[in-house]
Amino acid sequence: MTPDGKTRLPLAGNHPDGSHLRTALTLAAAGVPVLPLRRGKVPFGNCTTCADNACGGRPNMKTPGPCDCPGVCHAWAAATTQPAVIVSTPWAAAWRRAVCVGYHPGGAGLTVVDLDDADAIAWARETLPATRTVPTTRGEHWIYRGPMTSRNKVRPGVDVKSSMSYARYLGPGTGAMADLPDTVRALAAKTRSPARPVPHAGVPAGSGGQCPHRTPAFLERGIAMAEQRITAARSAIHATVYGTFLAVLSRHGRCGCLTDTHVARLFTAAQSMGETARHCADAWTNARSTLGL
Repeated sequence: MTPDGKTRLPLAGNHPDGSHLRTALTLAAAGVPVLPLRRGKVPFGNCTTCADNACGGRPNMKTPGPCDCPGVCHAWAAATTQPAVIVSTPWAAAWRRAVCVGYHPGGAGLTVVDLDDADAIAWARETLPATRTVPTTRGEHWIYRGPMTSRNKVRPGVDVKSSMSYARYLGPGTGAMADLPDTVRALAAKTRSPARPVPHAGVPAGSGGQCPHRTPAFLERGIAMAEQRITAARSAIHATVYGTFLAVLSRHGRCGCLTDTHVARLFTAAQSMGETARHCADAWTNARSTLGL
């Protein structure tokens, strides 16, 4: 952690002895949550107890959750900066099998723009502000200071990895790290489904009437009511959260009104009731699928 309170990847690279564990401890000391990655450069799978999310999901870095599994079987959500966890017995076998070190960019307050080929790199150099860059097998990672929602395939050869995602640590890279530009946030937002009209009382579909969702007060009242519904629940929290997400999306999901800020407010309300970030993401995804969004 730097004097200005901002997390930055350490300038120290992979350790000369090739120890993934040593590299992980260096990253963790700099405030970067880490996890071991196995063959295929993917996280380790769920243990028997946690298979099919039977445990209720791993807590994220800030909000306690129901799963007390001491292992590393919950991908990005298991990433940690705690040395005692990183060197613990449950993690030891994973480090011995690991092929590389992964980290959770969003948990470190970072965003990785993963450029997968020469064309993507050329596009980034023409479009994005210069920042810390790290060579990868086929392209480059451009690392910015500031978290956001992760989205894959925002354009050909380009993925955005930040919250609820992981990236490989491939060394310190070169260049000064810049703040996350609005260009990247806007690029990710473009991957959402195109806005489609939805019927409302008094505004028949296709009538050309003004969508009431475009009124800030209308949307704000809806989000506030959704937050209240979640935090007022005293039982059946899972069902309440899913039902609320479904209601919000059925009312506002096709107009393009919802922003990451609105979604974050709903997730925060759910997590204040004990839901994990993973549960929130699953419930949101299921609600979107149910509505065909």
